[in-house]
Amino acid sequence: MEGPVVHITNAAEFKQKVINADKKKLVVVDFFATWCGPCKQIAPFYNQLSLKYRHVIFTKVDVDQAKDVAQGCSISAMPTFQFYRAGAKVSEMRGANPSKLEATVKQYQGEATETPYSVPGHSDLGDFIDKTQLHALNQATEHDVMSILKNDNSYLESEADEQLIIVVPFTCAVKLHSIKFTAPKDKGPRTVKTFINFKTLDFDEAEDTKEVEVLELTEKDFEPSNVTKLTFVRYQFVTSIVLFVESNLGDEETTVINQINFIGTPIETTNIKDFNQGQENQQK
Repeated sequence: MEGPVVHITNAAEFKQKVINADKKKLVVVDFFATWCGPCKQIAPFYNQLSLKYRHVIFTKVDVDQAKDVAQGCSISAMPTFQFYRAGAKVSEMRGANPSKLEATVKQYQGEATETPYSVPGHSDLGDFIDKTQLHALNQATEHDVMSILKNDNSYLESEADEQLIIVVPFTCAVKLHSIKFTAPKDKGPRTVKTFINFKTLDFDEAEDTKEVEVLELTEKDFEPSNVTKLTFVRYQFVTSIVLFVESNLGDEETTVINQINFIGTPIETTNIKDFNQGQENQQK
């Protein structure tokens, strides 16, 4: 997995994703070649930077694939890293120097998006949720699970009773540190059981399966600056998490959740499809 790194293949994409990018954001461009040894050496570090500095846009340009872009940017050695803000180049460095690369990112990064809560060393994993596989059981038709990903007035609500099962798959393995629940204090979840690495789970299975952890929430968990901490050692390799909401704080007929944020760290892994393709190319 290459994390949030954006691959640019032609001049039109370079204009769109670098020159015309959000003016408030720093854009880093890694000009590399597949045959370049130093490029290969620094690539994993570059990917890690893209996961660490989520408010910075990281891109890659294969100089042999996008010769027009490389020529337009006067690239004569690989790797070369260029740094852009508001469409203008603010810095450039050549060579595979990890410490200098990160120092330059820090110098020009600007301010990260502020949230009322923060967990040092971890970030919001919203970009890594597989929205196509996200689902819930016992959800109201007009207030479904997609609402938990939105920062607006929408909300997820249970239907027949107070219980909910929420299945959240990730696009890569992650380490989970904590969960931020946003919910009304009377109808917000109280007892929540967690299960990891299940693609689906129904209510009978949730009753019969041993949970990873039982979270007992209070009104304080719903305050803007607070998060619900998980027993971190139990969540070191998570491809999906299932939340079984057993009850709510006010013993109301239905449970309401406005938003759920998962805080942690993506685990950089090899993209199996790319790996197999590389193996096939070597065998030809």
